[in-house]
Amino acid sequence: MIQPDQLTDPTVRAFVHAVNAGDRAAFTALLTPGATMSDDGSDRDVADWTEREIFSCNGHMAVASESDGGRALVVDYRNDTWGEMRTAWRFQVTGDGHVSRFETGQA
Repeated sequence: MIQPDQLTDPTVRAFVHAVNAGDRAAFTALLTPGATMSDDGSDRDVADWTEREIFSCNGHMAVASESDGGRALVVDYRNDTWGEMRTAWRFQVTGDGHVSRFETGQA
């Protein structure tokens, strides 16, 4: 596993830290206005999805590997609803260090 502090991309590093800390404010501050996301190829509402899949159920990302300059991760993701599963995450990061889109799905 890769420790979050060792992740290459600083925005993705902050994203993982915010998820693992359950820090909604830090998480929201990382997103651009109008940020988008998808889960298993289907676009989802970011606020609704993150509440259900991360914040209300103790979501946690244990990073197994990274690629694409740190903007693509393979993660053992767990939460109280679904348990643990191997997932892939891809991030689009703006020049000023915000996430404009993230995609996740089973790896």
